[in-house]
Amino acid sequence: MIPAGTAGPPAGMTGPPGIERINAARERTAGIVRRTPTVPLELGRGGPTLWLKLELLQPVASFKLRGAAAAVTAAPPEATRAGLLTASVGNMAQGAAWMARRLGVPCSVVVPETAPATKLERIADLGASIIPVSFDRWWQTFVDRTYPGLEDRFFVHPFLDTEVMAGNGVIACELASDLPAEVGTVLVPWGGGGLACGIAAGLRELRPEIRVHAVEVEGAAPLAASLDAGEVVSIDHRPSFVDGIGAKTVFPEMLGLARKLLAGSLVVPVSAVAGAVRLLAERTRVVAEGAGAAPVAAAALLPPRDGAQTACIVSGGNIDTAKLIEILSGGVP
Repeated sequence: MIPAGTAGPPAGMTGPPGIERINAARERTAGIVRRTPTVPLELGRGGPTLWLKLELLQPVASFKLRGAAAAVTAAPPEATRAGLLTASVGNMAQGAAWMARRLGVPCSVVVPETAPATKLERIADLGASIIPVSFDRWWQTFVDRTYPGLEDRFFVHPFLDTEVMAGNGVIACELASDLPAEVGTVLVPWGGGGLACGIAAGLRELRPEIRVHAVEVEGAAPLAASLDAGEVVSIDHRPSFVDGIGAKTVFPEMLGLARKLLAGSLVVPVSAVAGAVRLLAERTRVVAEGAGAAPVAAAALLPPRDGAQTACIVSGGNIDTAKLIEILSGGVP
């Protein structure tokens, strides 16, 4: 039995989900999450074809509903009876709040003080209580898996949980059937690692020829630094409008999974991400947040492979309107 305050295996026991666990998550979350489309983006003038997995079309405009739904539906009813708790910049908060509303239980969300207004408004609209804290205190919640006064809540971990990764791994099932044989690379935003590792775990069994790369942004790329160092390192984190990914460090468990499952991490400039947001809006009328557009920006960093095509996980679309207007006007927020 999973006790309240946890969301899957205890800390330190998180492992990659196998295909059976991913398929189980797929069955449990059917009717809660959407099977999102994968569409081509023709860059023209001899440029490559990119395939866009539009996770921003989920009910909360983010892939995070997949992991939240997988974790909550795997838990026994008594574990969630007191309500849900998570720590999030905004997207997992919306996923947890969506599931809490579905269950008819309260939800509380620990957010960093820098969380964007658009995401906070949507969290509140879903009925969740918001607890703003400093960035460091917010990050500590991922370690503690609880918050003072809310110890009886079921903690939905945004990334460090096998069931959450299994829910994300369902994306791999959809990609495996939707992507043409020419696709050799999938680019995935890296925040805590649950999305990239969940997809990579699924593709390793379904399409093992595909390489999965994490994508980070300059000033917030602890995975790339840790992979280079061969151990977990901390960086001087610089916040940007790309708020859905990036941190000061990585969890040791996630670094271990990344080294087993991923081909590496590509680090893109903030300005390139703004350009990718603009490109998606102008070419496809897709409004992506910074984290969602980062893989499109990273596609230019890949070395050419004869005949190979690339897929990008457009993970979310929760971007402040003012920031979007600035980007569409040619600026970088």
